Amino acid sequence: MPFGNIKLNDGNKVPAIAFGTGSALNNTDVTNSIIQALKTGFSHLDTAQRYGSERYVGAAIKESKLSRADIFVCTKYNSGPTFRQSLEESLERLSMTYVDLYLIHYPERMENHEWREVEMIKQDGLARSIGVSNYNLQQLQALVERAKIKPAVNQIYLHPYNYKDHKALIEYAARYDIVIEAYGCLDPITKYPGGPVDAPVAAAANRRGVLPVQILLAWVKAKVAVFITTSTSKHHLQEHLAAADIRPLTQYEIAAIDVAGACGLPS
Repeated sequence: MPFGNIKLNDGNKVPAIAFGTGSALNNTDVTNSIIQALKTGFSHLDTAQRYGSERYVGAAIKESKLSRADIFVCTKYNSGPTFRQSLEESLERLSMTYVDLYLIHYPERMENHEWREVEMIKQDGLARSIGVSNYNLQQLQALVERAKIKPAVNQIYLHPYNYKDHKALIEYAARYDIVIEAYGCLDPITKYPGGPVDAPVAAAANRRGVLPVQILLAWVKAKVAVFITTSTSKHHLQEHLAAADIRPLTQYEIAAIDVAGACGLPS
């Protein structure tokens, strides 16, 4: 069965797997890649002001002929005199009247701003849900303490090699029903091959006759609710979606990956 939807603390729902338009795709025309992702089965598109991809997301959705209501779109604030003005500019590039999720891309982007400005964006219907990105535990705690509308999401860089650094953050977010979205979760394979995590991941993959990337996606799904992945390869996108159908990891397998990740990145 496909990855389902996750309920947010404001009652809205977010698809558990997203197609990301950042990283290697930054500042490139990703229209065809997005269309391919939509055709393959993705319905959650993750973009940002700094990625330079918002106009391509809008163009791809238009060309796909899919209903706006069937696609979940997240974008992120990077700069601008006000959050509202920045989002209105993003909406113009996206050719939309609202986004499903609006995130503050980095904690320092909140300097000289108030969270109340973001809350008003939600109240006025420009974003159905609001949240943050790259917040650590202390930063999220400080925001939650002063927020009238708590962030629905905190999107962070997460994989087995840095999980121990984020464990307390993930546990804190769960107490307030703040969904953790993970990006970079395949980095142990794509950027840091040959490390301690390879062995337990390969063992779990061999037991199921599946791919190591699918085991990593299963691991991150066991840790958090939502994850972002990307590829210009239709075959790889299909593999990512197929991770929903593999036999769940056992607690032993999850712990083995955790322990290996705590050993640190390969030297």
